[in-house]
Amino acid sequence: MTSYQPWKRASAIHYLTFSSSSSSLDPLRAMSSDILTPFGHDLRKFFLFDSKYTNLNHGSFGTYPAAVRDHLRQQQDAVEAQPDKYIRYTYYELLDRSRAAVAEILHVPINECVFVSNATTGVNTVLRNLVYGPSDVIIYFDTTYGACEKTISSVCETTPATFRKVEYQFMVDSHSTIVQKFKDLVKETKREGLTPKVAVIDTIVSIPGVRFPFEMLVQACKDEGVLSLIDGAHGIGHIALDLKQLDADFFTSNCHKWLFTPRGSAVLHVPVRNQELIRTTFPTSHGFKPLANSNMRNPLPATAPGKTQFESLFEFVATVDSAPYLCIPTAIAFRRDVCGGEDKIMHYIRSVVTKGTNTVARMLGTEVMATDASSSDDELRNCALANVRLPLSIGTTTDADIVTSEVDKMCRWIEKTMLDEFHTFLPVFAYGGQLWARFSGQVYLEVSDFEWGGELLNGLCEAIKVNKGQQVDALDMTELKRILRDPSAL
Repeated sequence: MTSYQPWKRASAIHYLTFSSSSSSLDPLRAMSSDILTPFGHDLRKFFLFDSKYTNLNHGSFGTYPAAVRDHLRQQQDAVEAQPDKYIRYTYYELLDRSRAAVAEILHVPINECVFVSNATTGVNTVLRNLVYGPSDVIIYFDTTYGACEKTISSVCETTPATFRKVEYQFMVDSHSTIVQKFKDLVKETKREGLTPKVAVIDTIVSIPGVRFPFEMLVQACKDEGVLSLIDGAHGIGHIALDLKQLDADFFTSNCHKWLFTPRGSAVLHVPVRNQELIRTTFPTSHGFKPLANSNMRNPLPATAPGKTQFESLFEFVATVDSAPYLCIPTAIAFRRDVCGGEDKIMHYIRSVVTKGTNTVARMLGTEVMATDASSSDDELRNCALANVRLPLSIGTTTDADIVTSEVDKMCRWIEKTMLDEFHTFLPVFAYGGQLWARFSGQVYLEVSDFEWGGELLNGLCEAIKVNKGQQVDALDMTELKRILRDPSAL
């Protein structure tokens, strides 16, 4: 088995700068070679990682290559050179290029795409723009992202709306069962004289990291007359998306997770048919048009002719650093010219996480979360996230490796130890009465990285078993590093 080796910083790759006023949609200049860089460790040199850090958790916060960092800095320098000219005039042209680039990837018109800082903001923007009556119900799912679940709770505290949750358990309930449970809940809600107004649906669930049946659920929403709001936080750059074909009512997706753009940048897609429902940004800014007193002053230049109110609304949302939005063409060009394009990237990141987590599960003597473990194309694993069960028992008796009341504490200890002592991170969580670790696939990883992660998890789990979850803070990390063949311990 390949043991972990510290990374060595590769020589810098130089990129030519480009003018912010260029009309090209492709600001990335030629690489040092026209030959594509192979996936895996050869691609790591393009990114900005510390030489000791192994990023097994791309999914949480994403990252971006040096070429994108350079463009980000260039835009930040440009705005400081001439703040008023850049913010009042130059910025809008650059923003439209980024909107055009992301619209092309999503297969929708540019006038349906705007930017927000993250998917949570996108979900908030939609839910807080809708008008609710006393009979209206917001439907969400058992594994909806925590911030979005809290958003729904907040909306229902401040409006007449109420909420209902679809209950299920992965590995027990299939995608088709989850869809049927959604339909059953909608029908039950209607029988009670209530109106299911909107459903919040993931593309890929965050915890556990699995593919969700969003395509089937969008169709179910159409059949039942329910608005569909897709939380695609793990979407663009991760899985193939055709929003014209999907035809959801609202869709938002982080660009900074899987598309290699800086934080925070996300796309909000609203078809023309629903744009009148989105009257304000959050916070409300100069693009808002009140129903009364429409002569309120706007100190910014008039919107370019031909743009819709929806487009104008999101052009300037208070004074913030919007440079991350402007990096999208550079990120897409890097993915095309260095990595070989979207299809190749998506194939590799899914392949490496599948092979890697299969290997980790064999090492630990456990399993990868799946609906059908015997299938090579399992519905939960059709993405670049995967979850491996840890060989630790949870219970209330002394025979258990971890006492139920200590589960959260032990998960945080494993995560913090991986960061502080081993320069990596994996989300560790309880689900279905078991502990799991979530891995992310990415272009700069190889199966050997997962093998090393498996060795690390095995060592930490053995330490917990020996101590029965007690006094783990006092463990000798030097000895554990020696067991794991970590060169920094020798």
